[in-house]
Amino acid sequence: MGVEKMKNPQIKRMTDFLPSVDSALFCPTALSQCSDNLVAFPGFCDVHVHFREPGFSYKEKIATGSKAAARGGYTTVCTMPNLNPVPDSAEHLREQLDIIGRDAVIDVLPYGAITVNEKGEELADLEGMAENVVAFSDDGRGVQSEAVMREAMKRAKALGKLIVAHCEDNSLLHGGYIHDGAYAKAHGHRGICSESEWGPIKRDIELCRETGCGYHVCHISTKESVALIRRAKAEGVDITCETAPHYLVMDDSDLQENGRFKMNPPLRDKADREALLQGIKDGTIDMISTDHAPHSAEEKARGLEKSAFGIVGIETAFPVLYTKLVKTGFISMEKLMDLLVFNARRRFDIPIRENDYTVWDLGRKFTVDPAEFLSMGKATPFEGWRLNGVCLLTVKDGKVVYCRDEHSSSADGQ
Repeated sequence: MGVEKMKNPQIKRMTDFLPSVDSALFCPTALSQCSDNLVAFPGFCDVHVHFREPGFSYKEKIATGSKAAARGGYTTVCTMPNLNPVPDSAEHLREQLDIIGRDAVIDVLPYGAITVNEKGEELADLEGMAENVVAFSDDGRGVQSEAVMREAMKRAKALGKLIVAHCEDNSLLHGGYIHDGAYAKAHGHRGICSESEWGPIKRDIELCRETGCGYHVCHISTKESVALIRRAKAEGVDITCETAPHYLVMDDSDLQENGRFKMNPPLRDKADREALLQGIKDGTIDMISTDHAPHSAEEKARGLEKSAFGIVGIETAFPVLYTKLVKTGFISMEKLMDLLVFNARRRFDIPIRENDYTVWDLGRKFTVDPAEFLSMGKATPFEGWRLNGVCLLTVKDGKVVYCRDEHSSSADGQ
């Protein structure tokens, strides 16, 4: 059985990277009894995931996270540094690199921390880590000090590395844990204001102008963030940004009293979601990353107030985006590939390899069932959603790293 390339003549760059898919026949179980609507894509790239190892392997491991990523069609991911030990020196980074070398089934590229122990006070050993990290980030924590961020940008620029920022002003949080909007007010929850995100972005844009450092903003969620970044790009600032699937297809009106709806930043209101969608359409938002953030079942079973921040999403990202944005006609498949493959690889200087690809049955529907996830994390706001697109096969360096098990009960082949 052959696998068709995209028939849309506008998708030209994609075909440059599509290999012969004869190797798919080495996984006959996945390709039997499927529809004729098979498509091969270059391996997806996610520049924002949490694989929790070393330090928190009860939440996720490099082995389980990378297998989950392969099931989602990803052949490259970049792992955030909120670990133990924090990769803030070559010595601390080595522990993570050793696990990656032993257990990862795809390319797993670590970030180095911006500051020692991600405390925001003393700069980490950026020079000592530069050769082995994709960029520098204190994700999970915002760098509160303008002076520290300025010096980090200067040193990162000298090293030819990006600063990748979790933008959050701690002084504006006030114990909040969901968006400071209608749902919070109606249900007596403490809210997180939008300025806690866009305020630091505004500060850092000025630092980018001053230092010339390449700067990337993590998981934007507010309309003000979109406007600031759009304006900065028009003025020539070296800035890019990402958002996540859940911010594009949900808002705070979708919240439920369940920890699987709690993430940071939170789901904002409808106007924010609409601004993000416009940012996707006009190119202000460069890429979509999952912010895959697994926790234990117990940590996510404490409701909105007390559950840990973070949801999983790497196994559902493409089906969510394909179903909600491409099938509806909001964006083209070519645009989605820019958002999931090309823009991230270009910005982070991650090469596309011809023998990295993923095969999908776009004609097959399934119901999201966290019990089937390969990730150790199961908390997803998409539980029970009916989506289009099932990953059949992912190939890394010519080797099959994921082959769909046909015992899966959620896909019905329709």
